[in-house]
Amino acid sequence: MGLESQDLHGIHPDDVVKAMEGCIKERYKFNPASPVSPQDESFRSNPSLQDQTYCLVFVMPADKISLMDKNVITKIKYIKNKANELEIPQVVIMTRADEVCPLVKENIRKIYTSKKIKEKLEECSECMGIPVSQVFPVKSYHEEIDTQADIDVLILRALTHIVQVANDALTLKSMENNE
Repeated sequence: MGLESQDLHGIHPDDVVKAMEGCIKERYKFNPASPVSPQDESFRSNPSLQDQTYCLVFVMPADKISLMDKNVITKIKYIKNKANELEIPQVVIMTRADEVCPLVKENIRKIYTSKKIKEKLEECSECMGIPVSQVFPVKSYHEEIDTQADIDVLILRALTHIVQVANDALTLKSMENNE
């Protein structure tokens, strides 16, 4: 379940915010019509540090960025603003990079030299309001039978960055709580 353009479809943006705050317990069944409330048994009133989010990751398909519905963008901006208020860093994994550039489709190692990928990175950055340095292009596994090192490197690079950003955010939050 992701964000959808219609209000009664997909995850409710307020549920994403409550999840980032650590207020939603595991196995909660998201309801697009009604966000979690303090009266729900799945609501956590006093989330611990380990319940909270330390990096918000958006996953965007490179070949669909320009086609995104305005309602979805509005929901993303709402969630992003709430993440900023909570001082949660944000990154974007831009999937399907090979689908927007024939050069990259032929040779994934060209991903950072492709003009089309650079344009998509900038478009994604502008749309999401996240710096280009925090947008990671990757190739999704969809036709491959076996793993491929060149594809894995891109995914692992993004994952490593996410873990480092989250670790830094957790360290800062821990220091604030110990003061």
